[in-house]
Amino acid sequence: MSKKKNMYTMEFPVRCSPSILYEFLSTPVGLQEWFADKVDQRDHTFYFSWNGATDTAEVVEQLENEFVKYRWDYYGDDEFFEFRIEQSPITNETILKITDFADKTDMKDQERLWNTQVSDLKHRIGS
Repeated sequence: MSKKKNMYTMEFPVRCSPSILYEFLSTPVGLQEWFADKVDQRDHTFYFSWNGATDTAEVVEQLENEFVKYRWDYYGDDEFFEFRIEQSPITNETILKITDFADKTDMKDQERLWNTQVSDLKHRIGS
């Protein structure tokens, strides 16, 4: 039994419509733009490749233009990573909320990684 990971959430303002952002978060073509070198999908299973190594994730739940929740095949049953799209009621800005799990010791590295990946995403979107 692996020790329990900690859940954490990060928020990023993204200048684009929720529907455009959703494409980048939920489709192989979109995810390949910023998240992994190569992405394939079969039914509810996504295959993410980086430098020739592939990780597999299942889509646990999704709602168009609102969120998509994935679970890596090496995650525990109650662990997941989720992309959620919210709109700020004040500025009407689109907010990307990423929720993920990491060991306490890996937290800073994981956050740094997400920051890098989301900055690639924003670059691709032109945000």
